[in-house]
Amino acid sequence: MKPWLKYSIVRLGLFAVVLGVLLVLRFDPLWATLIAAVVGFCVSYLFFAPLRRRVAIDLAERRSRPARLDDDSAAEDEALADDEADAQRERRPGDQV
Repeated sequence: MKPWLKYSIVRLGLFAVVLGVLLVLRFDPLWATLIAAVVGFCVSYLFFAPLRRRVAIDLAERRSRPARLDDDSAAEDEALADDEADAQRERRPGDQV
């Protein structure tokens, strides 16, 4: 399972459990939601640091990888490079025969 998905599920599950407990204890729904969000944030910050680190590493690895180009994108890049080369040749007045 991907680290960001696991981390999200754990945090949402924690939030849902705390919210459910507070609603069973007959807290006002608005306050129960706010308290559940704060408790979920604090608990995940304190106790899920290794999982959060794995998410950060996964995101950094994704960001550092070069994007894969499909055939269409590669063809467009080549066409743009050819157009740029043609424009450079046209701009040089001394190169014309």
